Amino acid sequence: PMAMLLLQENATVTICHSRTRDLASITRQADIIVAAIGRPGFIRSEHIGEGATVVDVGINSVSDPAAAAELFSETDLPKRLAAIENRGATLVGDVNPKEANERAGAFTPVPGGVGLLTVAMLM
Repeated sequence: PMAMLLLQENATVTICHSRTRDLASITRQADIIVAAIGRPGFIRSEHIGEGATVVDVGINSVSDPAAAAELFSETDLPKRLAAIENRGATLVGDVNPKEANERAGAFTPVPGGVGLLTVAMLM
């Protein structure tokens, strides 16, 4: 649906998947990246062009504290580790948030990003 919405606004849309050859070189050229892959933290800094807008649509559970340490900044990590300890997992999208925040001009976090808009569009 997102590709169609962007096409209706006259955007040039390139659709890739997790096995697209040289994915990082393609996504680095994008002004907007919409990630819906189903793999936690799959999109990393090498995929993001400086200042790009990154829309993370993915919803994944991470239960491994070491994996969480790779994904979250020092300020966000304690909250995420507490969630793992208390609930057994924390939510993360398909974009590595620590790396996206360093390169992207704008980034939708998970949770707290596009979830409400997704529900509204489905209604």
